[in-house]
Amino acid sequence: MDDFKITTRDDAAASIPRVLRVSAALSWRLVVILGALYVVGLVIGQIYVVVIPVAIALLLSALLAPIVSWLARRGVPRALATAMVLIGGLAVVGGVLTFVINAFIEGFPDLQRQVVASLNQLKDSLAQGPLQINEEQIGRYLDQAQEWLAANQAALTSGALSTAGTFGNFLTGLVLALFTLIYFLHDGRGVWLFVTKLAPKHVRHRVDVAGCKGFASLVGFVRATALVAVVDALGIGTGLMILGVPLAIPLAALVFLGGFVPIVGAVASGAVAVLVALVTKGWVVALIVVGIVLAVQQIEGNVLQPLILGRAVQIHALGVVLAISIGVVVSGIIGALLAVPMVAVLNSAIRSLVEEEPEQPAEPAEKAEAEPPPPDETPDEKPDPAPQNSEV
Repeated sequence: MDDFKITTRDDAAASIPRVLRVSAALSWRLVVILGALYVVGLVIGQIYVVVIPVAIALLLSALLAPIVSWLARRGVPRALATAMVLIGGLAVVGGVLTFVINAFIEGFPDLQRQVVASLNQLKDSLAQGPLQINEEQIGRYLDQAQEWLAANQAALTSGALSTAGTFGNFLTGLVLALFTLIYFLHDGRGVWLFVTKLAPKHVRHRVDVAGCKGFASLVGFVRATALVAVVDALGIGTGLMILGVPLAIPLAALVFLGGFVPIVGAVASGAVAVLVALVTKGWVVALIVVGIVLAVQQIEGNVLQPLILGRAVQIHALGVVLAISIGVVVSGIIGALLAVPMVAVLNSAIRSLVEEEPEQPAEPAEKAEAEPPPPDETPDEKPDPAPQNSEV
């Protein structure tokens, strides 16, 4: 019977080549990670109405929290500083939106007049050009477009009702984001310390450090992105105003908003500006606008972003494009807006977690016993004081 026993030398695991064992170990771990990510994605998909406002509030807190902290360091109570920053931020956003809307209303008649003139010029060019398309054919195409609209009226109506429902979700998310932003600004550190309690006690300090570095990376990213967006808006908006393109200020505001979505947002907003210039001013002015947009974007990509973002939040261009693509597929415009900041935070946090901690020099036993433990624990987790000797 001893001949049938499996010894250590005859163990099946030892007989499998090392490459296959390592590949199998990596494979099942990868399957577990992908499964966990899939489950997390399903959960987020069910509660996206909550997740997206919280993520937007986190972005806004990265922009506004340094101002609140600056006021608090100068003796302003934290609650008052939070209220001042929120009211000031809302006033600035409301003022900018009012200015842009008024500029759009004032410039719309001019835009309409120039579009009509451009369409008449295009109609004459089509009639006199090699295509020989007369007004009767153009009218027939317009009638076909109207028939298509009438045939798809039900689909368009259902889409409008769906948009109304989405608007209700938008209002709910807006209120939730505002309340979450208030808590983040007033007691963001306390919220984060509460979250770190989910981690095991022996790694809680490293998780805290990683979270702080990730948030610092987010602060730098939001600041740099806002500054770059302002430069883009000023550069392209000034060029449009000099060329006399209608709605130059609303287009500059669109460029500013598009600057918060790296690469894709700048291209899309620049294309809108070029299209408006082409329709209203002709192809010569449109080509000049293309040159202005390309020049501003080259300055942004080659000078501003490397200089402002720094090494702490630099992400390879391929990583940015892939992150934006995945964000668009998962959650549309909101996903494209949140993808790159999330990658920047994860990049800094994961690097902080995987890097080795500096070795602490060995201390004498007597000194270690005499000194109290470092104050890196939360108040409710302080160690019990050493029992005092009752004998005198």
